[in-house]
Amino acid sequence: HSPMYYFICCLAVSDTLVSVSNLVETLFMLLIEHGVLVVKYNTLKHMDNVMDMLICSSLMSSLSFLGVIAVDRYITIFYALRYHSIMTLQRAVIVIVMVWLASSISSTLFIAYESYAVILCVVIFFLSMVILIMALYIHMFTLAHQHARRISSLQRKQTAPHFTSMKGAITLTILLGVFFVCWGPFFLHLILILTCPRHPACSCYFSYFNLYLILVICNS
Repeated sequence: HSPMYYFICCLAVSDTLVSVSNLVETLFMLLIEHGVLVVKYNTLKHMDNVMDMLICSSLMSSLSFLGVIAVDRYITIFYALRYHSIMTLQRAVIVIVMVWLASSISSTLFIAYESYAVILCVVIFFLSMVILIMALYIHMFTLAHQHARRISSLQRKQTAPHFTSMKGAITLTILLGVFFVCWGPFFLHLILILTCPRHPACSCYFSYFNLYLILVICNS
């Protein structure tokens, strides 16, 4: 009965769409390559566009909901007494609808107008979300560490802050570490397309694109 669970549910749905859409597209490609499925070129082009739009919108919504959850947790900690008045169910629903709409519209535009500008927009969006998530979680971790030190000084126990800091640091490392490991190679691929599309080293990196997609699916 909390908005946070609605955001987590939406994250789960978008992550499921990332995995399912990638797997369905891969399956169709394999069936067409081996001659099991025969379709006309125009039909194939429309199917490819639909699948790309679904993948792109689910990726963007997944990143967006990670950011929304980070903001929600930030409000929970820093504005605990006012949380239920700030994050009402109505506002949560509005945020969810806006994320899905923005993801769907932007993915449609990205697929319709394939260019370097589109890739640049996607990279900027990713970097913005990374900076937002990192800043919020690090700020929350710092606050938790300060509170632990104050409680320790009141109770005259010096071991509590170290234990709390370690626990918080491990949680933060898992949250951000897994995110970077899974999403980093994919967005590095996009950055290299913008910066050095013809360089031999970049071309070598581009050849492992399917591996980067698998990592994104693993993250989901």
